[in-house]
Amino acid sequence: VQAGSRYSAALGFIGGALDASGGGGWGPVVTSNLIAKDEDPRIVIGSVNAAEFLVKTVISLTFIITIGFHFTEIILGLLIGGVIAAPLGALVLRVIKAEHLMIGVGVTIMTVSLIALLQLFI
Repeated sequence: VQAGSRYSAALGFIGGALDASGGGGWGPVVTSNLIAKDEDPRIVIGSVNAAEFLVKTVISLTFIITIGFHFTEIILGLLIGGVIAAPLGALVLRVIKAEHLMIGVGVTIMTVSLIALLQLFI
């Protein structure tokens, strides 16, 4: 991603710290900021997902080493779902135009946020 090395490094650090501490950060922070910098959504999504995979792997190994291996069924379900979803996501990104992808991502983020807000007040 070509968003400038200082900006990218700081953004990656913040996203990684948020991801490690609370489980979120890459999607809402890193991806949206890089797309807002007019980067190609396909490259942003691919590179952020690759970096997220590495971060999640290190975090998972750290948890396994420190607290042990629990919840085997849940972990296997997530692994199987990820293995199925990853190639399908790549195929979808290959077919959809960047403009349509950005609209879809924006609508998805707004919908998820609206649902979360409604759940807060209901």
